[in-house]
Amino acid sequence: MAITYEWRGGFDNGEVNTLHAEAFEHAELPIDWETQLRRHSLGWVCARREDGRLAGFVNVAWDGGVHAFVLDTMVAAEQRGAGVGRELVAAAVAGARSAGCEWLHVDFEEHLRPFYFGACGFEPTQAGLIALPALPPTTPPRAGRADP
Repeated sequence: MAITYEWRGGFDNGEVNTLHAEAFEHAELPIDWETQLRRHSLGWVCARREDGRLAGFVNVAWDGGVHAFVLDTMVAAEQRGAGVGRELVAAAVAGARSAGCEWLHVDFEEHLRPFYFGACGFEPTQAGLIALPALPPTTPPRAGRADP
């Protein structure tokens, strides 16, 4: 079955919510993807089967300048292992490049290293991460005070 890839392709929230739940193994959530992506994303890529069903999806967020970020790469279970994820990311790379971005970032779980470094061509970098679990509200630090 042929798969087509479209930068900033049309989608509806329900089909992306269903695919996200399948890809990340959680209950389906009522996320308003259309509003979220139009507000915060440079673009996204939709992969569609010949019958029109969503086979894959990836979000490309950005800083409004030269940095873009791959988020939520997802492929339908029956399409996994057929190169759909690789082609989604390749279309994301092309879309970010054509928008003038100079860097495309990704972070991922350890088991996805062969996919992102091998199949997609990302290079390992030094990076940092702080987990931000929900905490009770606190008073923000006073302006002008910096601790070394």
